[in-house]
Amino acid sequence: MSMQYTLRAVPSAIDRALRRRAKQEAKSLNAVAVEALARGLELDAKPVAHTELDELIGSWQDDPAFDRAVADFERVDEEVWK
Repeated sequence: MSMQYTLRAVPSAIDRALRRRAKQEAKSLNAVAVEALARGLELDAKPVAHTELDELIGSWQDDPAFDRAVADFERVDEEVWK
């Protein structure tokens, strides 16, 4: 069961941030406010997406074909680089 709240004296900076996020995410102001409250209270049910790349450490493999393909990117055009 969901409850209904009325909030008063919301600081203008919070109002602007909530409205900006609602517009960016194409969500209602209510949905964004509830999500912000849940995050603030650490009740967010969504698991945190970690972006560490630790599993790639030590996995590099030499690939001469790749090195040849990207060799042009290492060359500096002196006429353009002034």
